[in-house]
Amino acid sequence: MERRVPVRLGARSYDVHIGAGVRSALASIIAKLGASRTVVVSARPREWVPDTGVETAFVPAQDGEPAKTLATVEALCREFARFGLTRHDAVVSCGGGTTTDVVGLAAALYHRGVAVVHLPTSLLAQVDASVGGKTAVNLPAGKNLIGAYWQPSAVLCDTDYLSTLPGRELRSGFGEIARCHFIGAGELRGLSLLEQIEASVALKARVVAADERDTGLRHVLNYGHTLGHALEIATGFSLRHGEAVAIGTVFAGRLAGALGRIDERRVEEHREVVEHYGLPTAVPAGIETADLVGHMRRDKKAVDGLAFTLDGPGGAELVRGVPGPVVTSVLDGMPRRPLADLVAG
Repeated sequence: MERRVPVRLGARSYDVHIGAGVRSALASIIAKLGASRTVVVSARPREWVPDTGVETAFVPAQDGEPAKTLATVEALCREFARFGLTRHDAVVSCGGGTTTDVVGLAAALYHRGVAVVHLPTSLLAQVDASVGGKTAVNLPAGKNLIGAYWQPSAVLCDTDYLSTLPGRELRSGFGEIARCHFIGAGELRGLSLLEQIEASVALKARVVAADERDTGLRHVLNYGHTLGHALEIATGFSLRHGEAVAIGTVFAGRLAGALGRIDERRVEEHREVVEHYGLPTAVPAGIETADLVGHMRRDKKAVDGLAFTLDGPGGAELVRGVPGPVVTSVLDGMPRRPLADLVAG
């Protein structure tokens, strides 16, 4: 059964379609956009993308953090120009979070913006990366430092794609679902996968509708991401994004507890939720605390010292100016395990 979640942004509103087989709606969506041609950028086999109904160029892509660069964006824009794509046409992405990010940014920049439709094929991309209009690529100094807000025209979260995922990749997607427990989604454990995807998307849609440009409320979506991004960089991206966010979520609970924002039971709940999804809760051994703190100081939210989205009496919120010694102490108190153990399975 198809579920549909609206993202309400006035003239930029769109629907997120969720369910088995929803990718078949692609041609009708392209027709509604009035596009006469499309470029499909796909990290998956050509046959995974349904007919667009119009003249189409297929451009292979690669998922994974090494592809999240300005060079990739430029290469895509060159392909758009070679095909003769105009601002009245459309781009389609098919792949994981890297693909939706990179293709979304290329669409935002080409002709100062062309329509983009996302077909996210990973759980992580379906519950987070494809929704909300944030597009970005990395720099050596940090993750997602170059980007733009560019809302898609539609998102087709076809759950049939998820049956193709390796176990570790599917589990990584649950890292984003786990953090939803602490930012307003409520208890998701025990729900079907379809229901968990819908609840996660609905939460993000509400937040984005209230704060599209990250001026306040949308910071809650970064729960667990500050340490998570630092861990990805520190491990050379050997940790998947969802795995790193899961560890970051446990850390966020411990840090909130150390700052007196939540009680010990709520701190423990962070570990329990993350463990429920089979995700790591320990920091990889061999990574220096000082290195992680250094990466976190370069986080986009850290305009005045260290900043974290943390749980508290009124729910999750961005907390700026967190004392460095407290952060260091909490990190030092986190359990450490070999990286190979954290990513096994």
